Amino acid sequence: MRILGIDYGDARVGLALSDPTEFLAGGIGAVKVTGLNNAVKLVAEKVRETGAEKIVCGLPVNMNGTVGVRADRVKMFAQRLSDEVGIEIEFIDERRTTIMAHGFMNETGTHGKKRKDSVDTLSAQIILQTYLDMKRG
Repeated sequence: MRILGIDYGDARVGLALSDPTEFLAGGIGAVKVTGLNNAVKLVAEKVRETGAEKIVCGLPVNMNGTVGVRADRVKMFAQRLSDEVGIEIEFIDERRTTIMAHGFMNETGTHGKKRKDSVDTLSAQIILQTYLDMKRG
């Protein structure tokens, strides 16, 4: 089964897709969005294109474990996407994924426009790979 990983953001939504064995996550890019409805539409198109049967979305949990306004927006996006594609969406704590993505980019020397274009995709890949690893135990 293919699983789609999502890092939702107001300007860009990072996307990653698992291999059919659900062992590895690979980044498949980010879509630039202009609001919640546009994000749902564009991501729903990617769900259909990829044949994803399951969706995992990063949930921005505060460092103290609480959820705030940002998490509420992600949940609203996920509910609308779920309604659109007919797939229930699971959430995974995304704390520190963006920091991890930036750290990786520092190590690989990725800077400038390429970095800005890649960070959301890499964050989605980290979210999905974390989910896949947890699932395997």
